[in-house]
Amino acid sequence: MRTTRRTGDAGERLAAAYLELTGWTVLERNRRLAGVEVDLVAAEGATRVLVEVKFRGRWDWGGAAAAVDRAKRERLRRAARALEQDGVARVRVDVVAVELTADGAIVRHHRNAVQESDH
Repeated sequence: MRTTRRTGDAGERLAAAYLELTGWTVLERNRRLAGVEVDLVAAEGATRVLVEVKFRGRWDWGGAAAAVDRAKRERLRRAARALEQDGVARVRVDVVAVELTADGAIVRHHRNAVQESDH
């Protein structure tokens, strides 16, 4: 397995554990919606949350959350619309950034990070 894939899997496992520790239910990993791979699909109460996970060991380019560029945001919006068309009433897109430091990992949860009106 390639190093980047192993690193991505580790980031997804950390993000899923974080969400579950805060009371969420992780429903799926690596779900495809409208041709878009969504890292995690979770439930926060009645809301389905599509979670983009970004894992970084270096801060050179602004940290993990900065890696969700305009094109990625548009793909995530498309995935959210597909889930809504499947009958899910409340859908949101969050980003969970996992960043390594000398002391361990920092998890930053950006709620509603991708909105329909983002441009």
